Amino acid sequence: MDSLVTAAARALKAGDPLGALKWIALRDDPPALALRGIAMAQLGEFAKARMLLRRAARSFGPRERVERARCVTAEAEVALASRDLRWPTHALDEARRTFSALGDHDNGLHAALLQIRRLLLLGRVNEAGDALAKLDLRAAPAMLTARGELVAFEIALRRGRTAPAEAALARARAAADQSRIDPLRAEVERAESTLALPVARLIKAGKERPLVFAEVEKVLASPHLIVDACRRAARSQQREVRLARRPVLFALLRLLAEAWPGEATREILCERAFRARRMNETHRARLRVELGRLRKELRLLADVRATRGGFALVPRSGEVLVLAPPFESPDAAVLALMADGEAWSTSALALALGASQRTAQRALGDLEAAGKVRTLGRGRARRWLSAPVGGFATTLLLPATPGVR
Repeated sequence: MDSLVTAAARALKAGDPLGALKWIALRDDPPALALRGIAMAQLGEFAKARMLLRRAARSFGPRERVERARCVTAEAEVALASRDLRWPTHALDEARRTFSALGDHDNGLHAALLQIRRLLLLGRVNEAGDALAKLDLRAAPAMLTARGELVAFEIALRRGRTAPAEAALARARAAADQSRIDPLRAEVERAESTLALPVARLIKAGKERPLVFAEVEKVLASPHLIVDACRRAARSQQREVRLARRPVLFALLRLLAEAWPGEATREILCERAFRARRMNETHRARLRVELGRLRKELRLLADVRATRGGFALVPRSGEVLVLAPPFESPDAAVLALMADGEAWSTSALALALGASQRTAQRALGDLEAAGKVRTLGRGRARRWLSAPVGGFATTLLLPATPGVR
């Protein structure tokens, strides 16, 4: 590797893409093409970066396996940054095998972290945690250590565990300072700010107040009956009833929980849960059936008792607390995904949400009409942007597979 390429590589490692381009901007040999692609990616020119990286991968010879694997890994990182979640992951798997076979441990760790970050975007938190636990970051460079600890921080937050999140963040801060990379330090600072932002609302006996992450963890560990409107579940003393796939039952449960210690009238239950403007005998019959099903689901946590005016929720122990999202919106999950400020495609949003592309398009259309998102480009190149929701952390609104704790 000649001196110009070496100087450009050092500039990129230090987070200085413009300095790197000063050395190699006019060169078209494979190493220079690869470094130009990385520099363009750091400047946010993702389409140009992917084109340069593909040219570099094709230009390297068959014996330059490590160099080609590095180009594939860099393209995977660009795809992740541009939220192209349909990028073929088998290419990254092959790159990891090449790094392992030829002893390039640092780039192997980098490729593994990319795979874990993709799993997090798709809401597969348990898989991401298991994959991160298999990595050994003790001898890794400071930059990789910081990124690995930031991933550990996000996994801990998605699981609602504040102490491991704070510990991972402290390690990330130390590694970022050691790396002396300013963008990495800024990323750690942004992560730190989320711990102080309200992430949910606590509703108790008709009163509500905002909660930060540490307070949410304390609420979930309390002996009270917790109706979690973020994950659509009920919890009490390590017992959990998930109602994410039973929206009518959860709607009834939340109405009863918000009315506690009082009662919820039959009219309100029918109006809110069944969207009935006027209650008739059919609605009364359906209400009895649905409340019977809810009573059966909650038999270990609480009872649903009929009163003269309606129904009341009676917990087996403690009080009834409602853990509500920081803001209510039918498209809250879409907004939470887009709160990172990155440009998302419709297909990537659909994949992350586990929904059809048409469902994602309808949600984006409603949000665009409300002025909450905007578009860039047209056709296949169309991307959706949203500013972060000011004053709130949206972690608990992010999609997650069932069973994530």
